[in-house]
Amino acid sequence: MNSRRNFIKATSAAGTGLLFMPEMAFTMNAQKSQLKVGLIGVGLRGTNHLDNLLLRDDVEVTALCDIDPARIDLCRKKIREAGKPAPKMFGKDEYDYRNLLDLQEVDAVIIATPWLWHVRMAGDAMKAGKYTGVEVSAANTLEECWDLVNIHEETGTHLMILENVNYRRDVMAVLHMVRQGLFGELVHFRCGYQHDLRHVKFNDGKQPYGGGVEFGENAISEAKWRTQHSLRRNADVYPTHGLGPVATMADINRGNRFVSLTAHATKAVGLHNYIVNHPQGGANHPNADLKWKQGDVITTTIGTAKGETIIITHDCNLPRPYSLGFRVQGVNGLTEFDYYDKRIYVEGKSDEHQWEKMDDYLDRYDHPLWKKYGEYAAGSGHGGMDFFVINAFVESAKQNIAPPLDVYDAAAWSSVTPLSEASIANNGAPQDFPDFTRGNWIKRTPYNWMKDTY
Repeated sequence: MNSRRNFIKATSAAGTGLLFMPEMAFTMNAQKSQLKVGLIGVGLRGTNHLDNLLLRDDVEVTALCDIDPARIDLCRKKIREAGKPAPKMFGKDEYDYRNLLDLQEVDAVIIATPWLWHVRMAGDAMKAGKYTGVEVSAANTLEECWDLVNIHEETGTHLMILENVNYRRDVMAVLHMVRQGLFGELVHFRCGYQHDLRHVKFNDGKQPYGGGVEFGENAISEAKWRTQHSLRRNADVYPTHGLGPVATMADINRGNRFVSLTAHATKAVGLHNYIVNHPQGGANHPNADLKWKQGDVITTTIGTAKGETIIITHDCNLPRPYSLGFRVQGVNGLTEFDYYDKRIYVEGKSDEHQWEKMDDYLDRYDHPLWKKYGEYAAGSGHGGMDFFVINAFVESAKQNIAPPLDVYDAAAWSSVTPLSEASIANNGAPQDFPDFTRGNWIKRTPYNWMKDTY
């Protein structure tokens, strides 16, 4: 941790933020030496961001907002133990965050609240002129997606979607392979969010991850709000962990775009089965009578302007190991990779019709950012990728320039939720994607993630 703190201090002083943000090369605004950040929402995700920000000497956390006094107390203790100045605290009601946004001593905000608050808070933040980071998913409806884009264009205030999986080490290595042309012209992708979240969606009202069959007002943490989405929406409600990385590889919004999608859902039996078989539940438990709307496995297929297809799988209500299920396939070969299984086939290099283990490729194509700074990312959360996503946000905000994952990405990726919902409700009928760039995707150039990083 000390080495990471010393590294950030040294690189900030040397002005080497460009190494983390190669796209910064096209414009150099006056850079703030100290970024003053406010955090809106300091639950489990928000406190992870706080932990990483407290290690930086170029950031001062000047304000916090959360309606849970226990979370405020926890953060106050963390800040005190880090030897940092005490921030202003907000949380008297659900709209007290607006008083935080009125502060002159806040340059940028990070929003890590329940999903239904994201657009409301992000819109208010942009209107207040605060450089805005919003957790995933960014929006819930097409109207909300357009709200983010419209407010950004009206105010000129930037927004970054804080999709940390874009910075996962193997994801960035495969991005490097794509940029080097290893797979040739790209044709097809697969991805998703396949993660048994039953223990997250329910608890005993005492421990966040202690099990149980309660959710809603009597629950805590994500069980208080996340479970309601499974009860009321039949949609892929959490697409960006898988879709964000492949959208970057496919140059979505930068020379390519999503055109249409179709979606289908299985029956919804997983959560009912969990409740009736849980020691704290049973067939006579009130929650056993609930009619869950969200299908246990939702499959969405996207077509792009350049002729690729993307299959996204949402699978969170059944027992299974964690998997994002990545596949990247081109005319010269493909890779299928995840935390526990990484394999590759490259025509002319691999034995014919035989998968190879990816170890040598991952080493050879390890992204320059990870090669240089991976050791400093250790301990930052989610295998180190949280260090990179927060660093990208901070360096972009310090110069007030467009982030690598911008408002158009936030809108396009998040729109999968309402579009998949509409397709499922209409027996898999195709749904057209809005063009959130208003035609500018044709001339917007892809970020060169490799430039200026060697």
